[in-house]
Formats: sequence, structure tokens, C-alpha cells
Amino acid sequence: MNAEIFNTQINLSGFIIGLFVFIVIIFARRLCIWGEYHFTKKFWIVFFTIGIIAVSLSLFIPENLFSAAISAFGFIFLWGIHETIEQEERVKKGWFKKKSKKV
Repeated sequence: MNAEIFNTQINLSGFIIGLFVFIVIIFARRLCIWGEYHFTKKFWIVFFTIGIIAVSLSLFIPENLFSAAISAFGFIFLWGIHETIEQEERVKKGWFKKKSKKV
């Protein structure tokens, strides 16, 4: 057998970013549902602000793994703008609860 196979170093960067993106997508989806429920689709402004800040910050981070993770975080939140607006339609279709107005 070739001894080089056993001396190969594993590169976990892709796995770490993939796991991070998976977790952030779950978190952002829950935040989208919660935000639309409590604040209507105007909650997209929060997603826009977080997304722009994160993507902008990623441009100044010298560490590649951390920069890529922050950039992915930002772009997920920018995509959340669309999801927050679409969430209003899902509520109208009855897929999610509508907040009742207290009298």
C-alpha cells in the first residue's frame, strides 16, 4: 500500500462552512417566520441591514474561512428579504398562523 494515503491531511474548511450555512439557514428561516408574524413583511429591513453589514465586513476579514462564513451569513440574510416578503403570502394561504389583532 501507498503510505501517502495515511499521511494525507483532511481539509475541514468546506465541511465547517457547509455546517455553518446549514445552521444559519435554519436560524434565518425561523427568524423570518417570527419576524413576519410580529412585525409584518416590513421585517425585511432587518434582514437587509444584517445582510449588508455581514457582506461588507467579510471584505475586510483576512482569514479566508471566517471571511467566507461571514459572507455566506450575509447572503443568507439577503435571501431572507425575499423569504420574509413571501411569508406574508404563506400566511394568506393558511400555511402559517396569522397574528390576531387584540381589541
